[in-house]
Amino acid sequence: MTALEPRIRSIETSPCDVQTVEPVRLQSWPKRRRHPLHEFADFFAVRLNRLIGDHGWAKRIYWQALRQTEYSEVRMPVGDRPGLHGLRIAFLTDLHLGSYLDADALDLVLGEVALRRPDIVCFGGDLINTRASELDILDRPLRLLRPRFGFFAVPGNHDHHWHHDMGSWQDQLEALGVTVLNNHGVRIERGGDSFWLAGVDDLTDGRPDIRRALWGRDEGEPTVLLAHQPDHFLEAAKHRVDLTLSGHTHGGQVRIRGWAPISHTRHGYTAGRFRDGDSELYVSRGVGATILPLRVGARAEVPIVRCVAE
Repeated sequence: MTALEPRIRSIETSPCDVQTVEPVRLQSWPKRRRHPLHEFADFFAVRLNRLIGDHGWAKRIYWQALRQTEYSEVRMPVGDRPGLHGLRIAFLTDLHLGSYLDADALDLVLGEVALRRPDIVCFGGDLINTRASELDILDRPLRLLRPRFGFFAVPGNHDHHWHHDMGSWQDQLEALGVTVLNNHGVRIERGGDSFWLAGVDDLTDGRPDIRRALWGRDEGEPTVLLAHQPDHFLEAAKHRVDLTLSGHTHGGQVRIRGWAPISHTRHGYTAGRFRDGDSELYVSRGVGATILPLRVGARAEVPIVRCVAE
């Protein structure tokens, strides 16, 4: 999430019959050119965020908001696959670590997640806010969780924009036991059944490739896609992805009578569930906050996806 809504590139890929693909290491790409007004707004927002974030009162304000975090249940039908029934995926996005969300605050959230006993924990991007060192905050809190099938993550626009080396970003996460799905997918097997868990690079600041992320999945295999920005859903639906999990919008972060000054989606995917044919999108309001330590009308959220065999 940036100060002003970015211009989104049109990305189209076609289905591919390739059955396997090797994972590719994340790269730091040249910063995309933006209107000077966007650059100025970002500069102002970051300086304000860093100035406020250094004060204890700001973190105390955010702690009050964090205690109202909603742990939403998201139902995912998996058809006649009883082995997957009851499997749970915790989806945490937009942590924006370091700006109000420190290790103690993250302990609070992950402690609540642990009580829900997720089999998989996924991070949906924007782990850091404006400093590469903010990723260090993850180290201690992650020890609160022991998901059976592990941790997975994709990058967001803040990770790309404010980390000096995305390869290092990936290395640090993987040293903590988090698998980074950079245009890549893995098969999760349970009770003789399976689903495909895939992830793509950020839509505006990265180099996403859904086609590559889906290489290797079986015909009709349930698919979950991690994509930081919800506007990726247009292409995900074309590739028959069952459920896309996104963040980026913060649900508006500050909503007054249902209206938010910044939405960060061109297609109205601000928060909650959306459908296109047989494909569904769930947009989480996320955990952290940026610029101001406030959440008004857009409570912090951690969706818990539950697979349901039919």
